[in-house]
Amino acid sequence: MLSAGLQHLGGVNAVNRSLLDNRVWKPSTIRASISRTARTVRVPAIIRATSQPSSQRGPAAPKALATMPAVNETVASIAYSDEWRALEEHLGEVEKLHLRDLLADVPRCDDLFFEHNGIICDFSRQRVTTKTVQLLRKLAGAANLKAKISEMFGGQHLNVTEDRAVLHPALRAPRDEKIYVDGKKNVVPEVWEVLDKIKGFSDKVRSGEWLGVTGKPLTDVVAVGIGGSFLGPLFVHTALRTNHEAAVEAEGRQLRFLANVDPVDVARALNGLRQETTLVVVVSKTFTTAETMLNARTVRSWLTAELGPDATAKHMVAVSTNLKLVKAFGIDPENAFGFWDWVGGRYSVTSAVGMVPLSLQYGFDVMETFLQGAWDVDKHFRDAPFEENIPVQLGLASIWNVSFLGYGARAILPYTQALSKLAPHIQQVSMESNGKGVAIDGSRLPFESGEVDFGEPGTNGQHSFYQLIHQGRVIPCEFIGILKSQQSVYLKGEVVSNHDELMCNFFAQADALAKGKTAVELRAENVPDHLIPHKTFTGNRPSLSILLPELNAFTTGQILAMYEHRVAVQGFIWGLNSFDQWGVELGKVLAAKVRTAVNACRTKNRSLTPADGFNHSTTKLLNRYLQGKAQLLYPEPRDVFPCELIDSEVCRPPTSYL
Repeated sequence: MLSAGLQHLGGVNAVNRSLLDNRVWKPSTIRASISRTARTVRVPAIIRATSQPSSQRGPAAPKALATMPAVNETVASIAYSDEWRALEEHLGEVEKLHLRDLLADVPRCDDLFFEHNGIICDFSRQRVTTKTVQLLRKLAGAANLKAKISEMFGGQHLNVTEDRAVLHPALRAPRDEKIYVDGKKNVVPEVWEVLDKIKGFSDKVRSGEWLGVTGKPLTDVVAVGIGGSFLGPLFVHTALRTNHEAAVEAEGRQLRFLANVDPVDVARALNGLRQETTLVVVVSKTFTTAETMLNARTVRSWLTAELGPDATAKHMVAVSTNLKLVKAFGIDPENAFGFWDWVGGRYSVTSAVGMVPLSLQYGFDVMETFLQGAWDVDKHFRDAPFEENIPVQLGLASIWNVSFLGYGARAILPYTQALSKLAPHIQQVSMESNGKGVAIDGSRLPFESGEVDFGEPGTNGQHSFYQLIHQGRVIPCEFIGILKSQQSVYLKGEVVSNHDELMCNFFAQADALAKGKTAVELRAENVPDHLIPHKTFTGNRPSLSILLPELNAFTTGQILAMYEHRVAVQGFIWGLNSFDQWGVELGKVLAAKVRTAVNACRTKNRSLTPADGFNHSTTKLLNRYLQGKAQLLYPEPRDVFPCELIDSEVCRPPTSYL
């Protein structure tokens, strides 16, 4: 049927004609021809529809899905729109152009230069023409992007698979702003009720009014959480550590994070800390996250072994909505800070998830400035026309690079060490949001979505993976630079300051990727012929450049919101749900099965057998793991820590059987 449909549209015949002419075809050329033909084929609606009957759709869906078409009904994917087809047809025009030529077009470059409240974003090194940008904006119109943005800020349940609103911008809204969930309830007063509680608590701890059980101030904070409860706060903490205003507020204090369930992470997080000056923030919305709660119990044991059972109430607080489990754990529910189901984990850094530990470190006033920076871009995203809208332009650039040019990865390259944790955070924000294979209605996407995100600060990355991005695979790059460094160093006799040296590389790398270096230029430099192929740079490799006036709490909030909203733009246009994450669930379920099996083996002193229900490879690997333990059988249950963490009779060296 599919073949017949393609024949009807000329698709297969077009491929046949191109393959049967007199040219010599390489496999890569054949694949490219088929790919180009597939992009221009208009697949009939009957072929696009899936074949899964509604009776096989599983349990009843949330009410937000009730109004959506069944998966066997035809759904108009954006990929079948005239606007998408226009971009596919336009692709041939762009493929004939080189960035050397595009950068010579001054009016084009000026049109691709965006500014908002100190942020400069230069898109001139993207492989786009003025027409490309116009067609992408028409695609955004066809995808109802403006309406979807309004629905997000209006509290509509855009996360349809979990029947939830998507309202993380409300977390940073001013007190007098009105943002409604379901169009009924203004959530801003509740947000500020929690923020006021955070301010009061953090002020007490920082001033010494709140003391530990021994009467000493709590100057050291360990935040226990994973995923969005860790990556976002760590990114912000790393960005602010060397900012002067934030560093002054953090003097005499330290903030550490414990995320991985690996006991090595526990040892590193607690190493050198004293229980009597340590405050632990346990971050888990449900208070059931397996890794977080095991780490929380571990740290609780570390505290109480030294300070006694009463230490939990004074030295541990929670960010959670499950007050029953918080109380059962030993934490006073009054010392729990809540958030809402319309806050996704990877979008939660501006909630109590990030605000509690970061306010304890830097003070609430600094962190309120961070919220103001995020809200500044929230308003820009919500209100600015697409012609001026930086998050929209960022999202459209990614749509073009991924879905039309076929670039499946993106490098985030901040030329400031303080943003070293930006890329890991955006990995989660982007890849967990848009790494989907189905549209929001459950039908298979007719294209690949999402990008593989990675990055490293410059110039470190230049000595790592830049070889590949200059002469290997084409990977669109995002360079982020700062006008004023957090630290100023200028040595006598040096040509430029240290920060100028860094930024010279920032500007040079973008041009090197765009322009490259030709064989003609190399010969003019008397490069030997046998080295010319190795020293040739093709160029025409897209990038964009972002400049911030400085890196402080406000601009850190700006860049956070800018990346959050560009991810939403991509998801809205691709027609997928950027706010759920079902792909992380299966591994958790299987891990529970492995946990049960490991417990059985280590309490009954046995190895796995086929009867345990694992495949042969997993059984073999698990048995080798168990055989590698110094002692298979668990000892009599008791709390055992490495001796450098707890000096007691039950400590063990780090290489012990635990």
